[in-house]
Amino acid sequence: MGFARACSVALVGVEGVVVEVQADLERGVAAFALVGLPDKSLVESRDRVRAAVVNSGAEWPQMKLTVGLSPASVPKSGSGFDLAVASAVLGASERIDPRAIADLVLIGELGLDGRVRPVRGVLPAVLAAAEAGYRQVVVPEQCAGEAALVPGVSVLGVRSLRQLIAVLTDEPVPVEEPLPEGSPDPMLAGLMVPGAGVGTGLAAPVDGPDLADVAGQGLARRALEVAAAGGHHLMLHGPPGAGKTILAERLPGVLPPLTRQESLEVTAVHSVAGILPPGEPLVRTPPYCAPHHSATMPSLVGGGNGLPRPGAVSLAHRGVLFLDESPEFAAKALDSLRQPLESGHVVVARSGGVVRLPARFLLVLAANPCPCGRHTLSGAGCDCPPSVVRRYQARLSGPLLDRVDLRVRVEPVHRAELLGRSGRSESTAAVAARVLAARQRAAVRLGGTPWTVNSEVPGHELRTRWPVAPGAFAAAEHDLERGLLTARGLDRILRVAWTIADLAGRDRPEAYDVGLALELRTGVARGTPLPSGAREERGAW
Repeated sequence: MGFARACSVALVGVEGVVVEVQADLERGVAAFALVGLPDKSLVESRDRVRAAVVNSGAEWPQMKLTVGLSPASVPKSGSGFDLAVASAVLGASERIDPRAIADLVLIGELGLDGRVRPVRGVLPAVLAAAEAGYRQVVVPEQCAGEAALVPGVSVLGVRSLRQLIAVLTDEPVPVEEPLPEGSPDPMLAGLMVPGAGVGTGLAAPVDGPDLADVAGQGLARRALEVAAAGGHHLMLHGPPGAGKTILAERLPGVLPPLTRQESLEVTAVHSVAGILPPGEPLVRTPPYCAPHHSATMPSLVGGGNGLPRPGAVSLAHRGVLFLDESPEFAAKALDSLRQPLESGHVVVARSGGVVRLPARFLLVLAANPCPCGRHTLSGAGCDCPPSVVRRYQARLSGPLLDRVDLRVRVEPVHRAELLGRSGRSESTAAVAARVLAARQRAAVRLGGTPWTVNSEVPGHELRTRWPVAPGAFAAAEHDLERGLLTARGLDRILRVAWTIADLAGRDRPEAYDVGLALELRTGVARGTPLPSGAREERGAW
């Protein structure tokens, strides 16, 4: 009797699959069947769509109605299919022309009164539609800015189903009553996950804490700069109150702003996770995620009922993942980070399916020397037996630490440094300028390759395509022969040395750069003097 089709998008992780929504009307007892592997929230759309169509002034067809979601093998979840289902039903009942919606991608939830409510994951959904060749997308008005980030796609933002019907039938578009000034928008309710603050993965504020507020800690500040310039993982260990946390909190401000492609990647993850702030469709600054040490393995790498959702490693994509009190984390949770640290993504398999989530982040670990924290302090009276200290330090496994490029001891601050008698430290802006210059120098060298920072370059490529100065790598090779370094550790030393050379403006690493890289990894001085206080005329490096 009547048939129409529209399109929507099913999200699998942060990737989308275009779904054809087909509506078929036949003679028979009035019924509404929804098929195509829908979940509970999608099955409930039958009642939402029926009420929305009737309250929008359209007639609900009193016939046997079947709505199919194709391909049927892809799991479909969420309320974002409501708008496509309603449009397909109206097309099958000839309220609107079926040809007008055949190549239209519709995303949005319908309220019982016909209003179109925003949903999560609009950006990755529109990206999937654009990659599939669709050029027209209808989304909720509140998500139009997010959808417009995708180039080559015409975006229509609607506030209600009545407006969409009027646009598709060339009728006068009804004007929805605006909200009173200052009143909350009920349409945004439920769009963001409750409690989604800065610590759960939102972008770090532009005017965040300044490095100039950190007293002393010359070596730790230098390691922070190297980590930001090359994307190297960092571990800060030392007694409580030495400044490990305040150093880590200032790292996002030192990182360069995200590129356009990186911003789209981060925004897509945050949109799916429901932590994208309303009115800010594009994340431009590196995110900062600091989960509590009671976090479980699924909360770190991703998981949940049905299809896995992004975890902390994905929320920190292109930003900083800070694990304070890292020995207090569960051993399985920490070891689950080993794969994403190497590959830059995480593959999560659950009963509902397998998803691949982006996870290229900068890891910062902070740890005390023992449970009481006074083990390395002279005269502090540590009460921990040697066996307890060994077990505490062994909570961070060797394979995990082998993936950490920089391991720096944070010493207690001296009185003169704390009271400001040694002069004010460098600001975040000054350090960020050097980091940006080093990143640009590395980008020129790595032009034409799939890598952008030194930490991503395979060791084989560094050894063959970009050799160091003659004899500069002798100390690292000696440590490898003595068993003090693994083959992976040797490659990471080489990457750090290249980052130090980029910060100093040198064409290739010298013995000084390799020695400093060894010191930052092992904590053993290699005859590389570290100037403190006043900077040399040639710069910090």
